[in-house]
Parts: sequence; C-alpha cells; structure tokens
Amino acid sequence: MKGIVSVCCFLSLLAVAITDEEEDVLTSILRDRSHIEETLRLASEEPASDYAASLQRLRKIYHSSIKPMEQAYKYNELRQHEISAYPGRTLGASATDGEITSKPMVLFLGPWSVGKSSMINYLLGLQDTPYQLYTGAEPTTSEFTVIMHGEKVRSVEGIVMAADSSRSFSPLEKFGQNFLEKLIGIEMPHKLLERVTFVDTPGIIENRKQQERGYPFNDVCQWFIDRADLIFVVFDPTKLDVGLELEMLFRQLKGRESQIRIILNKADNLATQDLMRVYGALFWSLAPLINVTEPHASTRELFKREEISLLEDLNQVIENRLENKIAFIRQHGIRVRIHGLLVDRYVQTFKDKMSFFSDPELVFKEIVDDPDKFYIFKSILAKTNVSKFDLPNRDAYRDFFGINPVASFKQLSAQCSYMGGCLLEKIEKAITNELPGLLSSITTVKNPTLSSCEATGCGEKPKNRYRRH
Repeated sequence: MKGIVSVCCFLSLLAVAITDEEEDVLTSILRDRSHIEETLRLASEEPASDYAASLQRLRKIYHSSIKPMEQAYKYNELRQHEISAYPGRTLGASATDGEITSKPMVLFLGPWSVGKSSMINYLLGLQDTPYQLYTGAEPTTSEFTVIMHGEKVRSVEGIVMAADSSRSFSPLEKFGQNFLEKLIGIEMPHKLLERVTFVDTPGIIENRKQQERGYPFNDVCQWFIDRADLIFVVFDPTKLDVGLELEMLFRQLKGRESQIRIILNKADNLATQDLMRVYGALFWSLAPLINVTEPHASTRELFKREEISLLEDLNQVIENRLENKIAFIRQHGIRVRIHGLLVDRYVQTFKDKMSFFSDPELVFKEIVDDPDKFYIFKSILAKTNVSKFDLPNRDAYRDFFGINPVASFKQLSAQCSYMGGCLLEKIEKAITNELPGLLSSITTVKNPTLSSCEATGCGEKPKNRYRRH
C-alpha cells in the first residue's frame, strides 16, 4: 500500500449480493467483535516504562538542540503558501510538547452522510449505546469532533481544547473563534483511545460555498491532514461526483498517498454488477487527483480480508507511533536548520551590501526581492545534507522579513555560548546522531535479533513518512 491509495470495502458497513448461507455467516461475523480486539491487540499490555523513557529522551533532544534555533530565528512565523510544498507538515509550524506526546491521529474525511461517524461508532463499539456519534441521512456532523481518551465520558469545548497547552490542539486557535465554536472534543474511557485519537470532520457539501462556513475550512483540514497518521476517505456509491471542494481536498492530500485509505461504504443495496460500475466511476473521478490502484478480490475475499487489512493498518500506526514521532521531530529539525541557514545568509548578505551612505531599507528590499542575484538559496545547497527539494519558497521570506527586521537577527557564528555551545552544532548533532541513535535503540528493542546495520541501515537516513521517497 506504499505510495498509492488503497480502495477498500469496510466489512461492517458494506455488503453486496450474497446467498442465504453467506448471510448467516456474515451476521455472525458482524456480531463478533473479537477480530477487532485481536487485530488491534487491545488486551496486550503496553511497555509503558520503555515508551515513557524514550519519549522523555525525544523531548530532551527537541528542547535542548532544536527549539533554541527555532526560537532564535522565529521559525514559527515563517509561512508557506503552497499546499504541496511540504507534504506532511506546514512549513511555519513549531513543534510543541503536546504534539510530541500526542497519540497517533486517525482522520475521517469525505462527503456528508457517507458513514464516517458510523465507522467510528463501529470501531469503538458505540452502536446502540447512549454515547454513539449521531448519524443520519441528512448532513449531521457540522463540527470537527475529536474523540480521545478520558477517565469518564464528557465533552470538551473547542475553546478549552485550544487553551490547554498540554494538548496538541492549541495551534488551532489561529483559525479564530468561529472555528473553535465548531470544534468539540469527546473524552471516554476506551482501550483503543488510550493508543489513538479519532477525528471526525464535517461532510463536504458541494452546493454550499466555503466562505459560508464562517472559517477557513480547507486550512483547518490541512492542519489535521498534516498531523494525521492514517486518513480514511469515505465515499457513498450514490455520491461519487467530485466537485470543487472535494477536488481541493484531494489536492491537499497529495504526497500523503501511503497514509490514505479510500473506503467505499453503503454498498449493501447494490448488486455485484452495479458495484463494479461504482468502482469504475470512483476511479474515473479520482484518477486525475490522486494515484489509486484497483483491488482484485472476490466478494467473499472482501468480507474476509478488507476489514482485517484496515485494522492491521491502524494497528501498525499505533505500534510505530514512537518511531513516527522521532521521524517527525528529525524532519522538523531539518527544516529549522535550513531556515536558520537561510536567515544567516540573508543577514550576512545585508551586512556585506551595506555602506555608510546606503539606505538599509532599499538595500534589503533588493536582496529579498531577488535572492537568486545574491546566491542566497544556492549557497545553502552547498551545505552538507541540504536538498533543493527541502528549500522553502522564496516568497515566504519576503513576508517573513516584512514582520521581522533583518537587523533583529544575529548570524549563526554569533549564536554560541561557553556553556550552551553553538546552535548550529547542536541541531546538526541532533539530526545526524542523536535522533537516529534513539530510533536505532527502539528498533533494536522491538527486534532484538536484528543487527545494527539491519536496524539503522548502516548510516543511511531513516525512512520518514513525512517526506516523499
């Protein structure tokens, strides 16, 4: 499933034309939830002490080696405009303790009333209970609903979630009060929610203008997409038309194909031949937007295998959550380092161009308007381990220096202290040694029979789901 989108049929929510004998077998399967607990290993004990110790090491590396440069060069104020420029993470976002310690996030996207909430109810066993998410034929979910673990069942207002710095949702405050009124958290005691967080999103309604929502819907979706470990895009066989809002959503998903699972839901009223036509229509609609591959399986195999496959994907995300966090922090460190190098280059160029009679504003305007003339970005490519594909957009720095005067920054050579060392040396050590070493130690614990080369790739960069490969 790597590099392509998997199109699946969810067992509990999908049925096709079957015989009476198969219907009896199917009914017994649907009533039995043991396969969910078995596949997700809900009964197994977590190695809490090892996980907590590794997470603490990760936080220490971030705070001591990455965050100082992040703050010194105001990385969080850098804004990247192109959606696809940095798959997996918006460029100008700072990492936080909440994001480092947060659970894996599973995001549910798709048109209205296609079964997103029903899938969550099924996975958590909430059907026919007082706590099930409301579902219906009409558009029912107008909020972004975050389902997370808690000691008791309770709802949490969006404004409270954003104000709590210990959570990973505090950055959502930037989308305004209108959005926070459309954000709600639901806490409940559940074994699965101890390991993962679900996010249910408002359904896409193509005949409704985006601005009528009262908040930047696509920007909010992008925020959740950037942080999601697994993305379920759910479709209804009767709602396969791709309009402008859904097309925009799939553009935002570009570069995340390996994390996307497209679910064809509510097909129980279709005969097998009609279902095949629906498959064709789905591929026709999605082919221009995102890479997809067609499944080859009989009806019987779909019932046996597709739900288990999705549950296994979910379990893999849960089991690899610490490795993914390390990969994320390392990728974040690489971007902070590149930003620091670029600001350093802008500052040096500005100082070199200035003379006693120069107008500082005119000098820097010339530099920021045409950085290629002064080899700003090309000089960074000469640095070790910097790829041209990792360089941010040049226009982002025109905006950045518009609110942060170049004279307010020191050069990297001046960012050293006797006790603390140099910012550049510390972040490079974290990227090249400390974080790969932490990743290697976790891999070795999980697979004690692996040699060090098998675990780490003998010096190769660790696989990172936040980048295209």
